[in-house]
Amino acid sequence: MKRFLYLLAIPALLSAKVHYAKVEPYESVIIKSAVSAQVIGVDLDAEGKMIGDKEVIRLDDKIDKADLVASQKSLEILDVTLGINQDMVYNLKKSFDRQEGYYKRLNKLSTASKTQKDTAFISYVTAKNQYLSTKEKIESIKRQILDMQLKINKLSDSISKKSIQLKNRYLYKLSVRVGDYVNLGSPLATIQNQERAKLTLFLEPSELEEIESKKIFIDGKESGYKVNKVWNSTDEKFISSYRVEIYIESPKDSFSKLVKVELK
Repeated sequence: MKRFLYLLAIPALLSAKVHYAKVEPYESVIIKSAVSAQVIGVDLDAEGKMIGDKEVIRLDDKIDKADLVASQKSLEILDVTLGINQDMVYNLKKSFDRQEGYYKRLNKLSTASKTQKDTAFISYVTAKNQYLSTKEKIESIKRQILDMQLKINKLSDSISKKSIQLKNRYLYKLSVRVGDYVNLGSPLATIQNQERAKLTLFLEPSELEEIESKKIFIDGKESGYKVNKVWNSTDEKFISSYRVEIYIESPKDSFSKLVKVELK
């Protein structure tokens, strides 16, 4: 009886469905333009190569850079102007306090003439208005400084987005050439993360049972890999199957080769 059960188990082990999957880069991304500008530089020689740390596309940032320099100078002027007005408001406050004290003392004197009181009152009001006007100017300058800082940040961000710099990425495809004008969202390049690779399978519901414990065989050899990601809804193309991804080491030769995959 034991021998009969053993013989029944052998076909079950050998009945794992064979799948074929393409060895793909772990990640493939289309870089899209975050700004509207003309393309002024494209490193065509970098296409199809692993890029360590290099600029591969440059968009026209000449006007932005000139505007940035002018805005930074304007900010410096505003800072100086703010300091001057803060000194002025300090002195005006002291003058205002004196005029206020003088007017209040004079206004209580029965011996002071109406003309003297009126003159003191006018001086007091004038000093107060100058003080308040300068305080209002200071608040206006502060608002201008905030607006200018925001403008500088936006310009800096725009300039940074006009230089496409790659680091440890494979430049699969360049989508633009010098002279092209790109709008927001226009494709610029396709890059790949080849630090590791992945296999994509489409499995039937029965194959997902205890999938975490199943061993993965690649080209007939046990690999030691495990399933990394399982979709819980059927694929939009293969409507009766579930997408599964297995992350593996990058191939030594090249990507895109087909391998045989079995889950047992």
